[in-house]
Parts: sequence; C-alpha cells; structure tokens
Amino acid sequence: MPAEFFISDSYPGLPLPRRFDTVRRHMADTVTVETRQEADEIVSRIYEIGYHVVPTVKEEDLEKIVGTIRAEIERAGGTFIAEGAPSLTRLAYPILAEESGKRMEHDRGYFGWIKFEANVSAAHALNEALRGNASIIRFIVFRTVREDTRAKYKAPTLREVKRTDTIKSTPRRSVDEGKGPVSEEELEKAISEITQE
Repeated sequence: MPAEFFISDSYPGLPLPRRFDTVRRHMADTVTVETRQEADEIVSRIYEIGYHVVPTVKEEDLEKIVGTIRAEIERAGGTFIAEGAPSLTRLAYPILAEESGKRMEHDRGYFGWIKFEANVSAAHALNEALRGNASIIRFIVFRTVREDTRAKYKAPTLREVKRTDTIKSTPRRSVDEGKGPVSEEELEKAISEITQE
C-alpha cells in the first residue's frame, strides 16, 4: 500500500482543505496535494500597495484615481487597514510612460499607499487591474504586516556630560585705552608674562 503525504509547506498550520488532488510520484508513492485555489480562498494576508500617479493629473481628479484603486480592492473582497494620501514627490530617476499615444518622461509623481487585507487571488487580480490603468506610472503590491512599520521621527536629545577635571580661569586684564605707543621692552615683558602662565 503506497504512503500518502499532505504537502502544505506554503501554508503551515492550516487545517486540511476539503478537497485534494492526488498525484502519483515515481509510480510507488501517492502524494496528496492541496489545490492552490482552495488554499488561496482560505488564507487571508496583509498586503500593501505603493503607487505613483502621473503628475499631469489635476489634484481634483487625483481622488477619482485613488477611488478606482479602492474599488478594485473592495471588488476583490479586500478590507482596508491604513492609507497614505498621494502627495507630489520628486522621483529618483525619470520614468517613461505612454500618455495619449506619446511617450512622456516624468521626473515627479503623486506617491500614495494603501494597506489592506485580502486573499492571494485578490492581490493577483488587483495587480492585473493596475497594469491596465494609464494614470498610474508605477506600482508595487507586496506582503507586509498589520502593524504600523513607518519609522518614527525621534528628535535628538542633548545629554549632560559631567567633567571630572577642573578648568582654571585666568583673570581678565583691563586694557588701558589712554596709553600711547608701547615700547619694545614693555612688549617683551608682556610676552614673557603670557608664556610663563
């Protein structure tokens, strides 16, 4: 009797799905493999999308473009966690994009991000929908965690340093403004006093 194995290394700790595909391996062993579609429907993951919108879009129309991204997430069954409103930023390098039949080079773009929870197939569907959107220069969809991962700005603090050595203070000498020209002897005497201290 051949041994059966359940392969679920991509989804550890999950209960067994209802349906399995049985695959023969080397004519001796039977391996039971979960179907990918069923596993994707079971697992819900946290994703984040970062996107750049073309800078030629008016700020009034920017909300409509972000609304289409949100609508795609909702259509795929995703739920929102957090969002960063798009703001105009300078790009690190120029990006070529096609607008109304012409290739345009953009050095700025409206950058925004959305964090959401959805299943794997929803993330793939969102990826395909954004590829067809001409208003988006570039985007990335990636897995992340639910917690806020943005760096917190910490203001530099001054710390008190205690000195162990003592600093000797030298008394200030008053300068007499009423004196006339200084002789060579007085100058030599003043220099020797300074160097002796």
